[in-house]
Amino acid sequence: MIAQFIFIIILAAAVYLFSKNVAKIRRNILLGKDTDRNDQPALRWKTMAKIALGQTKMVKRPVAAVMHFFIYIGFIIINLEVLEIMIDGIFGSHRIFSRPLGGLYGFLIGAFEILAVLVLTACIVFLCRRNVVHLKRFTGTEMTQWPKSDANYILITEILLMTAFLTMNAADYKLQLLHFGHYVTAGSFPVSSLLAPLLPDGASALVITERVCWWFHIIGILCFLNYLPYSKHFHILLAFPNTYYSNLNPKGKFTNMASVTNEVKAMLDPSFVPENTGEPARFGAKDVTDLTWKNLMEAYTCTECGRCTSVCPANITGKLLSPRKIMMDTRDRITEIGNNIDKHGKDYNDNKSLLDNYVTREELWACTSCNACAEACPVNINPLEIITEMRRYIVMEESQAPASLNNMFGNVENNGAPWKYSQADRFNWAEEQ
Repeated sequence: MIAQFIFIIILAAAVYLFSKNVAKIRRNILLGKDTDRNDQPALRWKTMAKIALGQTKMVKRPVAAVMHFFIYIGFIIINLEVLEIMIDGIFGSHRIFSRPLGGLYGFLIGAFEILAVLVLTACIVFLCRRNVVHLKRFTGTEMTQWPKSDANYILITEILLMTAFLTMNAADYKLQLLHFGHYVTAGSFPVSSLLAPLLPDGASALVITERVCWWFHIIGILCFLNYLPYSKHFHILLAFPNTYYSNLNPKGKFTNMASVTNEVKAMLDPSFVPENTGEPARFGAKDVTDLTWKNLMEAYTCTECGRCTSVCPANITGKLLSPRKIMMDTRDRITEIGNNIDKHGKDYNDNKSLLDNYVTREELWACTSCNACAEACPVNINPLEIITEMRRYIVMEESQAPASLNNMFGNVENNGAPWKYSQADRFNWAEEQ
C-alpha cells in the first residue's frame, strides 16, 4: 500500500506539472494573431495522417527515416506497456493485462521487446551520427551547446529506459521460472530471456532488480514527459495538430493584407465600399505577436533537424540565413514574452523584438523565397511565412528596403514591370531580328 500511495503521488504530480507547462505553451501560441485554418477538414485529416502519422516526408533521407521509424513505432506501441505499468502501480497488481488478453499478451510482450532493441539500435546510430560522424546539418551558429545537449539527453534517456525495460523483463522471466510470489507465468521474452543468465539467481536479488528497473522505467517516463515542453522533442505531440493546420494553398502563394487590398480597390474604383476589417496594428511583423498563432505553433513544433537549412540555397552559398534559426529564434522570443507575462504581467514591455534582437536584416534579405525549406520540413513548417511578414514590416512600416528592391519598386510604379524600360520599348529587341 505504501508503494501504491507513493506511485499515485508521483503520477499525480507529473500529470499536474505537465498540464501546467502545456497550458503555458498554449497561452504563448495564442498570443499570435488569428488565422482561419479550419477549411477543407477532409483534406486536413488526410494531410495529418499522411505526414504526421505516415512519416511520408521522412523517406527523402532513407537512413534517418528507417531509424526514426523504429523510434516512432516503439514510442507509440510501447505506450501500451506503460499503461499496464501505471495500472499495476495504482492497484498493486502485476501484469494485469495477462489474464484478459490470454495468448495475445505473450505476442505483445515479445513484440515490445523486439521494438525495444530496434529503438536501442536507432538511438545508438543517431548518437553516432551527431557525435562521431558530425553530420553537417546538425551544426550551425544556432546549434549552440543547449540544442546539441538536448538531442543527446533524449537519446541517452531512451537508451536507459529501454535497457531498464529489458532488464526488468529478464528479472521477471527468471522469477516466473521460480514460481516466486505473485510473478505469474505470462508473456513471451525473446530478448530478455537471453539477458537472464547475466542476472543473479537468488529470488531476493531478482525481486530487487525487477523493482528497481520497474521504478526507474516508469519514473523515467514521467520525467521525460515533463521534459518535453522544454525540448525540441515536443514535436512528438505538436506534429499532429501542426500538420492538420497546414497551409493548403500552393507553395509560393503569398497572402494579401485586407487593409492594403481595400486601399488599392478604392483607388481603382471610387464607388468601392470596403468591409470593416479594423485598423491593423502594423503592416507585417516586427515581433512574434504580429505573427499568426500557426506561425508560433510551428516554432514550438520545430525538430531542429536541419533539413530546411541543408537545402536552403542562401545557406549553401555561405549567406547568413538559416531557416532553422528563424524558427528557433521565434520559439525563443515567444517563450521570453510568455515568461515576462508570468513575472511582470501582460502589459510588460522589454523593449525587444524578433527583428534585430533575434533575427538580423541580413538574414531576411538573403532569402530567395524558393520554398525549399517548406518542402523539406518533415512536419510542414514554413519559415518563409515568418520571413515574408518581417520583410513586409521593413518595407511598409520603415521604408528601408535594399536599394535593389527600391529600384524595382520604382520601375513597377513607372513602367508597370520590374525592368527600367518603358512599356512602349519592350519589343524593340524584336525589331533587330
